[in-house]
Amino acid sequence: MRLFEILLLLSLTILPFCWKFLARKFSSYYLMGGLAVLVILHLVVEGYRWQLLPAYVLAVILAARIRFANAENPFRFSALSVLRGLGYALLLVPAWVLPLVLPVFKLPEPRGPFAVGSKNIHLETNKPEPITENLEDKRQLMLKVWYPAIADDAPTETYVPGAGRDAFALKYGLPASALNYLDYVKTYVHPEAPFAEGRFPVLIFSHGYGSKATGYYALLSEIASQGYIVITMNHTYESLGTTFPDGSEVYFDYEYQRQIAANQMETITPIQQAFRDSISFEQRQKIVRDAVQDYFEGDIQERWVQDMQEVLDRLPQWNSSGFLKDRMNLNQVGAFGHSVGGGAAGRLSLSDARIKAGANLDGIQWGTKIDTLFQKPFLYVSADWPAEHEDLNAHIYLKKSTDYFYEAKLLNSGHPNFMDIPFMVPVSALAGTGSIDAEEGIHIVSDLVTAFFDRHLKNETNANLESFSTSSLLEFQIFKGDFIRQ
Repeated sequence: MRLFEILLLLSLTILPFCWKFLARKFSSYYLMGGLAVLVILHLVVEGYRWQLLPAYVLAVILAARIRFANAENPFRFSALSVLRGLGYALLLVPAWVLPLVLPVFKLPEPRGPFAVGSKNIHLETNKPEPITENLEDKRQLMLKVWYPAIADDAPTETYVPGAGRDAFALKYGLPASALNYLDYVKTYVHPEAPFAEGRFPVLIFSHGYGSKATGYYALLSEIASQGYIVITMNHTYESLGTTFPDGSEVYFDYEYQRQIAANQMETITPIQQAFRDSISFEQRQKIVRDAVQDYFEGDIQERWVQDMQEVLDRLPQWNSSGFLKDRMNLNQVGAFGHSVGGGAAGRLSLSDARIKAGANLDGIQWGTKIDTLFQKPFLYVSADWPAEHEDLNAHIYLKKSTDYFYEAKLLNSGHPNFMDIPFMVPVSALAGTGSIDAEEGIHIVSDLVTAFFDRHLKNETNANLESFSTSSLLEFQIFKGDFIRQ
């Protein structure tokens, strides 16, 4: 919480017990004035937000109590005093809980040598849109480019504006205005800031299913600050929400999800049963092999691979004209993603020679990977799933790479710890995050991803990936080919 929020809530918590004593020493108008000043300072300096509505109501109630009650009268226990105290307490609990659970949070400041700029690109294709029923619809994507910039005192952009925010509110039955408090979150990304001098490696990033590209500010701004151009996209109708240049908003298509997920339990049940049964890894491998090639999320990942390839196809053109002209080193292109997007990045790395190195952040790579090896460096980072979790990637990545393969587990983490969620909802029971400190977790992941691409895209021999094996919050192994090195 912010300073004046904390001071206001502390005053509302303490004053009911001592206002009579203070009013006998000082004028009650001083107490009311002090309370009013706190509210005004909060509203002017920090800004109104609905999470503090109970606090605003309590401030009015307490001010009225101080103004009209007699400070000389000693406290008398009565049914009325009990009811009054209970009513106040019932408002005081949400007054504290709401701003704690949904805070105006602080994103980590990028630590790299560059400021971070951003620019949106509307990518229109000639391919039919596979999700809508209108046969004339063409696939279109909104991209966001995060890049090394010279920012100085340039303004920063709003955190998660537009459809991503509106769709999140809609998903939980809230008015769009319920998330307006996110306007107060400071980002470290400068829209359309001048490019830093030089040519930089390019990373294509794919988000999680039903998530959004702007849900990864902490991770992506840090990586861009280290000297990478990161191109993200909202996979239309399968991201939380997308805003197009004409102002139209497209949300996640829940009906389409229901259609493609129908009858999929027939595919996934044998896997679940295989993990519950006491069978050998080799016996389970055969069962997993059949199922992972048929599960519907493989089709999602293939669709997203095609989206990423649309971007790859345009890189030479963008490198010859426009704001990206001569800024991209197209001999140094990588891919990474989170969750379903992580599996899609692995799938792209497997099939597209333009990708020189790839990384999967806690995603299952459905499809044919289980039968083959990567022919390039690859990094897989998982969350710290409970023991009963079906570890499909242990089977899918049994065959690793003819090059380097890095396998890591971020300890005390949950699946959302790769996103901004642990900052946005800092209660692990609600957010599904682990006990790891949110900033420490994202720093470990971003440092690992950056070091991986530093070595295998930038060819920096001093990128010390071996040092990650000493981290107390990371299980880390390095394989050369199929042979373990660390």
